[in-house]
Amino acid sequence: MLQLTVLTVPDCPNEAVLRERLAQALTGHPDASITHHVIDNGADAVRLGMHGSPTLLVNGVDVFAAPNTPASLSCRLYRDESGPTGGAPSVAALREALRHAADNPIPAPLAQAAGRAGLGRVAPVEGGLRAVHQRVLRAFAHTGRPPTQSDLDEAAAPYGTTGARVMAQLHAADFLRLDSSGAISAAYPFSPAPTPHRVRISSGPQVYSMCAIDALGIAAMLGKDVTIRSAEPGTGRPITVTVPADGGAVAWEPASAVVLYGQQQAGCGTCPPELDADTADVAVPSVAADVCCGYINFFTSSDAADAWAKSHPAVAGQVLAQREALEIGVHIFGPLLQPLP
Repeated sequence: MLQLTVLTVPDCPNEAVLRERLAQALTGHPDASITHHVIDNGADAVRLGMHGSPTLLVNGVDVFAAPNTPASLSCRLYRDESGPTGGAPSVAALREALRHAADNPIPAPLAQAAGRAGLGRVAPVEGGLRAVHQRVLRAFAHTGRPPTQSDLDEAAAPYGTTGARVMAQLHAADFLRLDSSGAISAAYPFSPAPTPHRVRISSGPQVYSMCAIDALGIAAMLGKDVTIRSAEPGTGRPITVTVPADGGAVAWEPASAVVLYGQQQAGCGTCPPELDADTADVAVPSVAADVCCGYINFFTSSDAADAWAKSHPAVAGQVLAQREALEIGVHIFGPLLQPLP
């Protein structure tokens, strides 16, 4: 099912054009759903992923935005196949985008839970968010540990801010999590504390991942081979997954292994008591560390995953085949360390 979201500023002159072309392009997709959000401030543009008005999200992704395109309230122009620009994608371009999304489905509820409520995990460049976020990720990838405060301040300084302020904003938007003392408790895909998922990075350290999907996305994010060693919940039976950096064949042991993608509605256990004015307006509605990270695990077989799910009725789960689980991990985490513009 296609989930489409139209983002516009108030009274956008090109909204009607996009809607008209989208109606034509949706022929053959009777189950598609469309929602519309009117955005009137920069914080919401960042939070929802609007790269100019109008923006179309297909299953939570702006498929027409170039890499590193910043969030914006400005009037957006699209280039047609023949070269001219216009205020909305052409019908042909929309049809191709919808066809690709339909042929390569990443279940929206899954991407939403682990992928920052469907908004993606690539932090905005503005305000030093991406620079500081990438500094955190690289510290874990290179040393297996969080960065120092001086490292964070160094990354934030060119943007006229401090590491602590940017980290608070990243926490509020669930790009990472901080505990009550301000220390990192989650840096998706990395965990500073031991988890069932140990990841050995080629020519690098051993790290822990927040969940099975996070572990599967690390090779694509770093461009390095990784070996994942995990344990099946309940039985402790070992699972090993070797993921090559070049996108080659992934080795699963046992060959019948799968991923159970579970999530449980929960309060924000990782939220601080208060959010200040700089962070409250970028908070996301669900926090992966609370909702799903503990319930996305490797199992030795579909039967084992089904049995665990039946014994835990409070957890809504879906068994993912190996290829599907890998694609979700690559989709969410692969772009995180793209070079800054």
